[in-house]
Amino acid sequence: MRIAALYDIHANLPALEAVLEVVREARVDRIVVGGDVLPGPMPRETLDVIGSLDMPTEFIIGNGDREAAAAARGPVGAVIPEFFREAMKWNAGELTGNDLQTIDNWPLTKELTIDGIGRVLFCHATPRNDTEIFLKTTSDEKLRPIFDSLGVQLVVCGHTHMQFDRIVGRTRIINAGSVGMPFQDAGAYWALLGPGVTLRRTAYDLERAAARVRATAYPQAAQCAAAILSPPTEQATLEQFKNA
Repeated sequence: MRIAALYDIHANLPALEAVLEVVREARVDRIVVGGDVLPGPMPRETLDVIGSLDMPTEFIIGNGDREAAAAARGPVGAVIPEFFREAMKWNAGELTGNDLQTIDNWPLTKELTIDGIGRVLFCHATPRNDTEIFLKTTSDEKLRPIFDSLGVQLVVCGHTHMQFDRIVGRTRIINAGSVGMPFQDAGAYWALLGPGVTLRRTAYDLERAAARVRATAYPQAAQCAAAILSPPTEQATLEQFKNA
């Protein structure tokens, strides 16, 4: 079984379309969408695409999905930074009742057995919750209490939008990176699993994608388009997150 792990799409539909084209060419058997489909500039279109994929697809929830669904039912959560609340409210307004029910049913984790790898646990941030931040630079001492007891061969995570591949105790951990909002070189990042582990980066037409984003009603369309063309560097992001 070959699995494509697609994380942190953030409603960047052009990036998702480019990755799905490669996924189909790779004859993947199953897709795992690893959370944070939302928020972003094309939430309605992105949900429609991932909801109608012509191959088996598993979903887990991310903090962005959870907060967008919560905002559709009431005020935008206090954990959302002030500068992003209008954009989150706009995303929430794009959700239907069926969307909310679907998101509510996405689990925190998903475990699958993959030939050549063994037991694989998919989570958004860590297996404990969808918000914890850890990086390729986080010490093993801090991480072993989280991962040692899982009894799996591989954990696949996302959330921080930067790919890595490391061993913590007895557990291999990869970050699949972000399809739609990477904090590293421009492109769409994901992972291909089975029988090995391959961290992938898919190039796509950034200028055209930015133009499509700017044409939306998304309140932060200009900022999002700029980030597609010139995302934050990995080193700058590691510095920003180092105390998280």
